[in-house]
Amino acid sequence: MPRRGDRVAPPPAPGEWDLRFGDNAAVDGWEQLSSHAPGPSRTAWTILRTDPRRRGERQHPLKGELASRSIAGRILDQWQLEVIGAGRIWYAIDDERRIVVLTLATVGHPAPTD
Repeated sequence: MPRRGDRVAPPPAPGEWDLRFGDNAAVDGWEQLSSHAPGPSRTAWTILRTDPRRRGERQHPLKGELASRSIAGRILDQWQLEVIGAGRIWYAIDDERRIVVLTLATVGHPAPTD
C-alpha cells in the first residue's frame, strides 16, 4: 500500500499493460537498475508497458525451466529484456489481465543463465 512520500505510478493508458513487482527482490533490483541506468531503464519500462512480447535481439522468451513462472497459482510465460550490457529484467506475462510481473531486475548478468 503506497504511503506518504512514495512515488505515484501513472495508471495504464488504454492498450497499455500494467507493471507489477513479483517480490521485494524485484523491487530492490529495479531501484538499483533504474538508478544505475535511468535512461535505458525508462526505455525498458516503456517497452514493457506497450509491447511485452516484442521479439528482438534484446527481448525474448526465456528457455527451458526458466520459460515459465508460477504467479498467484497461474503458469505464465517468462521473458527477458536486456536493459544494459549485463543488466536484465525478467518478467512474466499475464495476457488475460494485461499485467507484466517483474520477477527479476539486476545490474549484473543473472546467475541462472550462466
